[in-house]
Amino acid sequence: MAVEAYLPTLGIITISAAIDSINPCAIGVLILMLSVLLAGRNTLKRMLLLGIVYILAVFITYLAAGLGLLYFLASIPLYITEYIAITVGVLIIAAGVIEIKDFFWYGKGFSLAIPARYAKMIHQQSERTTLGGIALLGVFVSAVELPCTGAPYLAIITMLSQYFDVTAFLLLILYNIIFIAPLVIILILVSSGKKLYEIKQWKQSNRGYMRLCIGLLLVAMGWLLILIANGTINFG
Repeated sequence: MAVEAYLPTLGIITISAAIDSINPCAIGVLILMLSVLLAGRNTLKRMLLLGIVYILAVFITYLAAGLGLLYFLASIPLYITEYIAITVGVLIIAAGVIEIKDFFWYGKGFSLAIPARYAKMIHQQSERTTLGGIALLGVFVSAVELPCTGAPYLAIITMLSQYFDVTAFLLLILYNIIFIAPLVIILILVSSGKKLYEIKQWKQSNRGYMRLCIGLLLVAMGWLLILIANGTINFG
């Protein structure tokens, strides 16, 4: 017997976005960019401006990608969507297992990470501290990391596509606001005098726990997607 439910709920959106927001890549690039700005002795006003431009570029790129995929999934026939949801669920569970693996054996075997050639390009782009250069950096980072670390976002989008309306659109915006929240917090902390190396140390020391949290979330969300797709859980 199917279980009627209104999914994803506000709680699922909030928790998923909060865990996804501890994204090592987006955070790492912001820290790198701030390091370059501090080394160049830029003014506080300029550092804030460039930091805001970077964060807005990440937000807009993620939101645009999410809306595009959400519209695509919502527009295809339901019977096809069911198979897509099951496939996505299996892939997300696999991604979660890989993330959990990295908590215990980081750097061994396959990992969900940005390819080295793109990482080098990101480092080079971060040194271009013009408004246009920083905006392109945010767009590029978002586009590159989505296939590697966007599994929680993909899971939420797939769920929202099952019942696409204005509420789903607002939940997608909320997800992205929560996603960029750590970037805003880091920018504020650095602008207020927080030592950048302390933030770097925190990121490194908690990297494994970030992956563990994301991995557990992905396994749970992948399983939830499969239950929704096979009719065990239905949207109200």
